Amino acid sequence: MNTSVLSAALLSIACFTSAALSQERTAMAAPDDPFLWLEEIEGSDALAWAHAENEKTLGVLQSDPRYQRFYEQALTILQAKNRIPYVSLGRRGLENFWKDEKQVRGIWRRTTLESYRSQDPQWETILDVDALAVAENKNWVFQGGNCLPPEERLCLISLSDGGKDAATIREFDREAKAFVADGFYLSEGKQNVSWIDRDTLLVARDWGEGSLTQAGYPFVVKELKRGQPLSEAREIFRGAPTDVRAGPLVLRDSEGHVHATGAIRAIGFFEHEYVLLRPDGPVKLNLPKKAEIAGLVSNRLLVKLKEAWTPSGDVSFSAGSLISCDLSEWKQDPLRAKASLVFQPGPRQALSGLSFTKNLLILTILDNVQSKAFVYKYDQGAWSATPIQLPEHTNVSVTAASDEADQAMFAVSSYLRPTSVWYFDAEIKKLEELKTTPPAFDASKHVVEQFEATSRDGTSIPYSLVRPKNARFDGATPTLLYGYGGFQASLLPSYLGPVGRLWLEQGNAYVVANLRGGGEFGPQWHQAAQGATKQTTWDDFIAIAEDLIRRKITSPRRLGVIGGSQGGLLVGAAITQRPELFNAAIIQVPLFDMLRYTKLGAGASWIGEYGDPAFPEQRAWIEAYSPYQNLVPGKTYPAPLILTSTKDDRVHPAHGRKAAAKLAALGQPYFYYENIDGGHSAAANFIEVARRLALEYTYASRRLCSEKPTEFIKLEWDAIH
Repeated sequence: MNTSVLSAALLSIACFTSAALSQERTAMAAPDDPFLWLEEIEGSDALAWAHAENEKTLGVLQSDPRYQRFYEQALTILQAKNRIPYVSLGRRGLENFWKDEKQVRGIWRRTTLESYRSQDPQWETILDVDALAVAENKNWVFQGGNCLPPEERLCLISLSDGGKDAATIREFDREAKAFVADGFYLSEGKQNVSWIDRDTLLVARDWGEGSLTQAGYPFVVKELKRGQPLSEAREIFRGAPTDVRAGPLVLRDSEGHVHATGAIRAIGFFEHEYVLLRPDGPVKLNLPKKAEIAGLVSNRLLVKLKEAWTPSGDVSFSAGSLISCDLSEWKQDPLRAKASLVFQPGPRQALSGLSFTKNLLILTILDNVQSKAFVYKYDQGAWSATPIQLPEHTNVSVTAASDEADQAMFAVSSYLRPTSVWYFDAEIKKLEELKTTPPAFDASKHVVEQFEATSRDGTSIPYSLVRPKNARFDGATPTLLYGYGGFQASLLPSYLGPVGRLWLEQGNAYVVANLRGGGEFGPQWHQAAQGATKQTTWDDFIAIAEDLIRRKITSPRRLGVIGGSQGGLLVGAAITQRPELFNAAIIQVPLFDMLRYTKLGAGASWIGEYGDPAFPEQRAWIEAYSPYQNLVPGKTYPAPLILTSTKDDRVHPAHGRKAAAKLAALGQPYFYYENIDGGHSAAANFIEVARRLALEYTYASRRLCSEKPTEFIKLEWDAIH
């Protein structure tokens, strides 16, 4: 037994003793859950337990000869100096946030388009976050800047302690490259801020007792003037404590003119109300609750619909449509402005992206999970669409759009093709490839195929398979199945990069599942697996696993599953419902205890996705799949690797902690690693990302590529513990 494992074992014994005392304190309150003490994020017992678990896991995985190689390969790819520097198209030039081995926390910098076109662009530093962190002795993670149009000189910079969602907001002058003396300053919190003008903000934040929802988000919006203390900010809107949150609304055109202000009230995660502040008083818009104001272009207000809407007897719009109305007419009477159709999806289509240039609307549209880009122009009372001739059979997304001109940048990617960045100028009809990601792995030996599996209710569920060209279809190919399946988020092709180097190059396969609950086919695809029907997502995932085995692409001995957040819940449900299908499970920053999820982190904000366990009927359907409650004696689980972060203030680390603790109580093998920093991404910088990837693929290689039988691996684990 090596020294690190021995010390971990001793610490584990000490931790168990103190933890037992904590269990005694909580037993009276919750006799059915002996691990409530792990919900205390910074509790001494919980942290001691996490450190002990970390030592055990690192002792095993980092001693594997593959770990160091995987770590160095991942870090080299992540920190490559010739990787693409993605930019914004601002009025002061092309701006980028960059991290590498020297700039671990990153620098905010800018260049010109001509310089960006060159092999070695010349960059001007705006803000050095590494230097700032040293000067202020803070663990700063940069979370972006909100700059005031049209000049875009003054910016509200968000700085997070270790990667948490909660951030400190400070005013920054990017011409002077310094924080504004006595400028706007908002202490740490989960907050949302919008500029009205250089001396006025709309702010939603914690204003004191009784101003946060159950999910921990603000529901009060106030107007804050320059030099004014927070205590004197003027309240403009108040939602309800039962809401998910409320935030400011500022409708501004490409030239920086403000056309309306107000508030957005999130009644649920997917239901909103828009309230405009007008001279004659506040006005609640008569939009459907599942609708989103998307922005302004060509003197038109655009709205995305996530449910069907019939604003009048002779006009009806389907879910997933994009509609618009005349801005002047809308401002005069927002309750009676007539809407017209911009885009309506077909049966296997969905609107995946929407961006604005000075005069144009750019849409990216999915057609059977294949994406294309179009320019939409409003002229003489109608919208016309023109395709942008980007490479086919790729995923296309807008990475930047200009307010000053009709120019945009696109990222074009696929699983095996390195991502490229394209520059589009609609005025001169120019399309130019500017940058390409350096190849991270040898893709010549793999092929991408799209298949469909039949779910329990007969629905066809698409998935993408990346496999070796010479695969024998004898069930022997180690395969990782990745999924998410929630919140109408789509999983689209992207270059696999480190995954290709650490996994595919070993002759393995990788699968991406397009499950119901996601957004690949629009709102209906999501709503088919929501609330009472959430089990549908797990059924789809299991159906794909069975299909992979049926096709003899892989076998249960060689099949692993991977997912994070909602995807971690997905993996937890899969291995508790059908553990015999899998031999590995990578569970990242997961939801796991679904009977207590509304009491942990931001969980209450997701009731719209899962339901509320406070109500018996809803509790019943949640309990039926909640992984924590469904870890039971008598089953053998595929020794999962569970990863989380102490600083994750979105999905509470207790979900992962309690999953590991319960597996230990059941005598089941597992691996657990809790990064101190990183927030919901579980990594605050490239070094931590490389470590996470190395841990994951060392674990996956041990479980799925090793010739040792599973029973021997379990005996090895039992001996260490």
